Amino acid sequence: MARRVMSDEVQERIKQLILLRRLAPGDALPTESELMRHFGVSRNSVREALKALQAVNIVDIRHGFGTFVGSLSLDSFVEGVVFRAAVRHRHGEPSLYELLEVREALESGLIGSVSGRVPEADLAALRELVETMKREAATEGRVTAATDRAFHIALYRSLGNHLLSEVLDAFWAALHRVREELREVHQDPHVTHARHQDILTALEAGDGPAAADAMRHHFAGIRHLLTPGAAGG
Repeated sequence: MARRVMSDEVQERIKQLILLRRLAPGDALPTESELMRHFGVSRNSVREALKALQAVNIVDIRHGFGTFVGSLSLDSFVEGVVFRAAVRHRHGEPSLYELLEVREALESGLIGSVSGRVPEADLAALRELVETMKREAATEGRVTAATDRAFHIALYRSLGNHLLSEVLDAFWAALHRVREELREVHQDPHVTHARHQDILTALEAGDGPAAADAMRHHFAGIRHLLTPGAAGG
């Protein structure tokens, strides 16, 4: 227990060091020996702390090169959410619905705030993605995950909130990963295209309520597919 407490304390001190020195992702951290002297702790305590921080993308250990500030991405959060949802799903709990509800609450609530203020460049990107969905539905019989993900990222780019974009993308990735791992039924690609087109049409018209309705309709279709025995769009 004392060893765990020491590791936790060193983790906090390393995070404080990053903040105090105003280090950014990719910047080098002091060596293990320097951290040992700076904090007055053992090499094992430093190594355990660095490994724990690496697991959540706060540091990046590059063997033979040193230790650096990590990407600070939400990848570890996504992994935790995916595993939690998969385990709970197999115990009969509504974990997929919960993930979907979080995404729906975020996106339906935000879509009205971007309506009327989406830059033409972003609208052009959304039009291109909707056209890609149409083409994929016709030629491949599916809308690829990459295209769907890009559409939802582009929707809120104009807000200029990087954390919000990362959180939205994290929940998109988590729901997608769980559905893939559990082999859940996916929406008819032509329906997927049509529902994204409806969202885009409302945004082009600057109609916030219509955009929110279109987003809720989109999620209602996904929710139907998560109902036991559901198939198709």
